[in-house]
Amino acid sequence: MICIPAIDLLDGQAVRLFQGDYEKGEAVGEVDSILKRLNHAKAQLLHVVDLNGAKCGQRVNESLIAKIVQKAEMPVEVGGGIRTMEAIEAYLNCGVKRVILGTAALEDETFLKAALARYGDQIAVGVDCKDGFVCVRGWLSESQVNYIEFAKHLEALGVLTLIVTDIKTDGTLQGPNLTMLKALRSQVSLQIIASGGIRDLQNLRDLKDIGMDGAIMGKAIYANTIDLEAAVKLCREA
Repeated sequence: MICIPAIDLLDGQAVRLFQGDYEKGEAVGEVDSILKRLNHAKAQLLHVVDLNGAKCGQRVNESLIAKIVQKAEMPVEVGGGIRTMEAIEAYLNCGVKRVILGTAALEDETFLKAALARYGDQIAVGVDCKDGFVCVRGWLSESQVNYIEFAKHLEALGVLTLIVTDIKTDGTLQGPNLTMLKALRSQVSLQIIASGGIRDLQNLRDLKDIGMDGAIMGKAIYANTIDLEAAVKLCREA
């Protein structure tokens, strides 16, 4: 399992939200100082989200993301507002390892298929869930699509990696939704990256036990409820 710290960007600042609520955004420090900390811990992958982009469908924080990619000593994946081939190409051309499609994956299957055909494993899909249903447009719109059925469909299309977030646990430090993730793990064989609610090393052990391939941590890092270096070491262990 890989350890994946997160930097969420809103209006040019690194923030954390509570349960996806844009009105409950909390600044967590300067991006440069955060990157120094993550580089020192030798994290395996960095997860960056353009929250403005997720809401409006544009690359609002693109210039800042490009600077993050230059300074990060680990591969970077980016999500938030990536809904065109031009957007994918722009991020990959600036050195991003993988882009995450969310709204576009649900609402424009033709685009998703074209992206997969051209870029393969450089495409991941974010499956953001609330009460078992997929949410889009920066988590502001809830669909009637069941997360497991959606995941099965994505796997059939050739998606190799899912980034799965339980919105109700995100930013709460109350632990991941193991029941939801375990149910999904039993239904698909692609890579599953878990996000939402992670507080401590025990949460990471639990995620490893149910077969997760990666774990994204945001608030736990900034609230200092988890030792990032210990988390990276734990995730690297067989």
